[in-house]
Amino acid sequence: MDKIAVLIPCYNEERTVEKVVADFQRALPEAVVYVYNNNSTDHTAELAEKAGAVVRNEYKQGKGNVIRSMFQDIDAACYIMADGDDTYPAEAARELADQVLHHGADMVVGDRLSSTYYTQNKRPFHNFGNALVRWGINLLFDNDIKDIMTGFRAFSYEFVKTFPVLSQGFEIETEMSIHAVDKNMQIENVVIDYRDRPEGSVSKLNTYSDGFKVIRTIFRLYRSYHPLGFFGIIALLLAILSLLFFVPIVGEYVHTGLVDRFPTLIVCGFTMIAAIQSLFTGLTLDTLRKKDRQDFEMELLRAKGEKRKKLSEA
Repeated sequence: MDKIAVLIPCYNEERTVEKVVADFQRALPEAVVYVYNNNSTDHTAELAEKAGAVVRNEYKQGKGNVIRSMFQDIDAACYIMADGDDTYPAEAARELADQVLHHGADMVVGDRLSSTYYTQNKRPFHNFGNALVRWGINLLFDNDIKDIMTGFRAFSYEFVKTFPVLSQGFEIETEMSIHAVDKNMQIENVVIDYRDRPEGSVSKLNTYSDGFKVIRTIFRLYRSYHPLGFFGIIALLLAILSLLFFVPIVGEYVHTGLVDRFPTLIVCGFTMIAAIQSLFTGLTLDTLRKKDRQDFEMELLRAKGEKRKKLSEA
């Protein structure tokens, strides 16, 4: 088991990967730097290996697929995840690692948004999207993570070995954040500087398509982690809609003793039935989710035991 593993997913980062590897080797000399090459068509893999990184290949395209392989393959007491585009300061890695190794953190977030991100990033829709995602997740999941989309994080062994990677692309950071909050893991925020990509380096993140994927992921995870809230909102909306059309019919019946709008009355009835079904769906899934939480706690205990065993053997 490594003490610290630096994980760098890369796709066509030949302009920056050598510097990124060298910077992390200098900041964390005891760490093993892993570069996972994700079907690059340039010289990323060769340059990373030349710089001294352990280079492996992931042939399923997408950052989420790369992170899944990294988490499955590598055992370490502390994991540092960073991008290969030289936008994150390697000198901050020590502080992130210390939060995991000495303060019991499960996930440490490298917070760009509280420092230089908005001045360095030249893409206004990226800035707006980051702020919107942070606001939405903090509202829906009741947490205070400062930077949801950052690619610079540190993780404990327990987090890595109990995190089910479902996303295939850039929405992976959102999934990590929500998972840590839902499972009551210790989350710390460390403010870091951010610098925009050097000239000639191109971002692989598509503002619109990847942004919609992130928003879809938020709603998908809210439905999974808070089913009573999700289906309760649907039930409430359906009930209100039913009552809005039902009340005038009742008023008309009180005054005239007649019901002239039978089709509307029938639709109101079916809408209210749908609302009740939605509510009970939420209650049923909420019960199952609580069972999943119990199972997760047992999985967490198993991961802690594995970690102690691996550390004693190292």
